[in-house]
Amino acid sequence: MAKETKQKKKKRKNYHAKHFIQEFYITKTNILIFLVGLIVIATGYIIMATGETYSFSSLTISPILLLIGYLVIIPISILYKKKK
Repeated sequence: MAKETKQKKKKRKNYHAKHFIQEFYITKTNILIFLVGLIVIATGYIIMATGETYSFSSLTISPILLLIGYLVIIPISILYKKKK
């Protein structure tokens, strides 16, 4: 009887592991959103590097782009999941 319960526990653990992996499956949509985030981040750094030290673009636009890229788009790409 002890063997039966151990086998059932192993099956349950294996099922939960497979289910967990399927929940965090990365799709093409996630990758595309991630690439858009990388492009936004790269654009922010390029604007920051090409502008003068105290210019409007270096002090305002590029930090906003970087924040949007790092704090909005990249997390969305990680957490996005299609509804069935």
